[in-house]
Amino acid sequence: MTGRRLSTFEKYLTVWVALCIAGGILIGRIAPGVAVALDSFSVYQVSIPIAIALFFMMYPIMVKIDFSEVLRAARTPKPVALTLIINWAIKPFTMYILASFFLGYLFVGFIPGTEVLLNGTEVELWRSYVAGCILLGIAPCTAMVLMWSYLAKGNDGLTLIMVAINSLTMLVLYAPLGGFLLGVNAMPIPWETILLSVAVYVALPLVAGYFTRKWVIARKGMAWFETKFLYFLTPLSIVALLGTLVLLFSFKGNVIVENPLTILWIAIPLFIQTMLIFTIGYFLARRLKFPYRDAAPAAMIGASNHFEVAIATATILFGLSSGAALATVVGVLIEVPVMLMLVKICLRTQGMFGNTPAEDGTNPRVS
Repeated sequence: MTGRRLSTFEKYLTVWVALCIAGGILIGRIAPGVAVALDSFSVYQVSIPIAIALFFMMYPIMVKIDFSEVLRAARTPKPVALTLIINWAIKPFTMYILASFFLGYLFVGFIPGTEVLLNGTEVELWRSYVAGCILLGIAPCTAMVLMWSYLAKGNDGLTLIMVAINSLTMLVLYAPLGGFLLGVNAMPIPWETILLSVAVYVALPLVAGYFTRKWVIARKGMAWFETKFLYFLTPLSIVALLGTLVLLFSFKGNVIVENPLTILWIAIPLFIQTMLIFTIGYFLARRLKFPYRDAAPAAMIGASNHFEVAIATATILFGLSSGAALATVVGVLIEVPVMLMLVKICLRTQGMFGNTPAEDGTNPRVS
């Protein structure tokens, strides 16, 4: 294995993220026709442009994975069990409690008015925002967590297994858990959206990465693969991440600009929820004596959300212009900056686990 330092580009990733968010919002404002045209290319509410960008974000990460490491990770079920407990027994309920407290009690005076849902029911606006937060809280991340784990020098093989198991669990628990928390009798779930997003964001780059790695090593050898091929491939993930942000915020930027204070009220409980779930996962992992490489992804998969599914579900249930849909968009707004902050926290606290990588910033496990 070869060592690896963060490049200047990666070190200041937060700055590039902020610039891309601002650039995406600007494009949405000055050229709304372009954003609308791109956003219209979708299959089962999965955006084709975003799917392409996410594929190229995931593909280089998948190529780096030594799949024998995936098999080894499968023999350590404790981290996977921890993520399942956090994602399905803790996270949905803390999200409901926090959203209800902040939006339905603390900030309710700043959120006047009502809205009419697609079924004709009139509800208080704050309740619609709570519904959107709930839909975020019951959708664990199944794609971008691979990026966060990679940046935090986590165990890529274990992260991949966590993603696969949580994706399957979401198919089973998303509808009944969401229906229970939303208090509705029947919750229509976009199964096609969930299945297609998992296939495009995880399965397709996984297959492509596996065969690319196998073919390149067989033809050129491991040394060339590590020193040449990965050298040119690695920046592609970061560029694709930034491209994804430009696309996302060019599609949804107007909503954010037109509702600045509402964005703030919704963002506060979402931020606290993210920090709370990360803290629970991280310190439980330490208490259970996980190595750092397992603890970081175990905490991050609960902290991040599958916002594509949450947005699609909110749109189907309540309408594109609903408060619930707006709340899920706020989830997109805070997700990347907050997760990058958590990556830095992980990197600076590796010593808590007693197995810190080399102090020079290299990561011995990265190919």
